[in-house]
Amino acid sequence: MNYMKKTFIKRLKEINLNKPLFIEGLPGIGLIGKLVSEHLIHELNAVKFAELYSSSFPPQVLIDENGIIEPLKNEFYYLKSAGADHRDFIILTGNTQGLTPEGHNEICNEIIDFIEEYGVKNIYTLGGCETTQNNEKIKVIGSATNEELIKMLKDNGVKIRSAHELIIGASGLLLTLGMYREINGVCLMGNTRGYSIDVDASKAVLKTLISILKLKVDFLKLDERVEESIRIISKTKKIKQENPDKTHLKPSDDDLRYIR
Repeated sequence: MNYMKKTFIKRLKEINLNKPLFIEGLPGIGLIGKLVSEHLIHELNAVKFAELYSSSFPPQVLIDENGIIEPLKNEFYYLKSAGADHRDFIILTGNTQGLTPEGHNEICNEIIDFIEEYGVKNIYTLGGCETTQNNEKIKVIGSATNEELIKMLKDNGVKIRSAHELIIGASGLLLTLGMYREINGVCLMGNTRGYSIDVDASKAVLKTLISILKLKVDFLKLDERVEESIRIISKTKKIKQENPDKTHLKPSDDDLRYIR
C-alpha cells in the first residue's frame, strides 16, 4: 500500500459481491446522508471492508471518550442478499468530505474506480436541500441520470428538483463520474432549513430509500445516531476554534463541504 498517495483506499478484507447497488451517505447539510447511511449500516448489520484516506480531508483528527485518536476517513460497508430483492449493497459513510474542488474530484474518482471493480451499475446518493421556508412541509426531493429513474422517483412520491439548481460535493460528483462509466444514479435529498442535524428530514429520506429498495429497517434507534453525531460536531467545532489558522478555508471552498 502506497501511503504517500494523496488519496488511497485500504482494503480490510476481500469480498465477492453480485452487482451491488452503491449508497453514498457522507456529511453534508443537515447531516442527512450520514445519518441515513449509518442507520442502514447498524440496523442491517453491514460489514466494513475498506477505508479511504486523503490529504484533501481537513487537517485534524477526532478523539473518542477514551482518548483514542480517530482519523478522518470514509468507510465502505457491504451487505449480501439484503431486502425483498435479495440484492447486494455497498454503503459509503464517513466523518468528512474533501476541502477543495481538486480534492473532491480525486476522492470521487478513487471511489468510482473502487466500486466499479465490484460490478456496481447503480448509485444512490443522499443529502439535503436547503429551504428558506420556515413552514414548508418536509419532503424528499430527487434527481437522476436518466428519464426512467425520474419516472421511478415520481412513482414513489419524490418531488423532482427544478432546473438550474446544483448538487455540490460527493453526492453530485459521484453521479456525474458514474455516468461516464455507464453507471446510473439517483440523488435523494430531504428539504431542510439548514439545521446542524435534521432528524426529521433524515427520517423522510430513509423512509423513501427503504421503500424504493425494499429494505426493512427499524427507525427507533435513529435518534441515538443523532446524539452521536452531535458529539462529533461539537469536537470538530472545538478543534477549529482552537486552531483557526490550520483549519481556515476560503468561503467558496468551505461551501463544498455541503450538499445544496
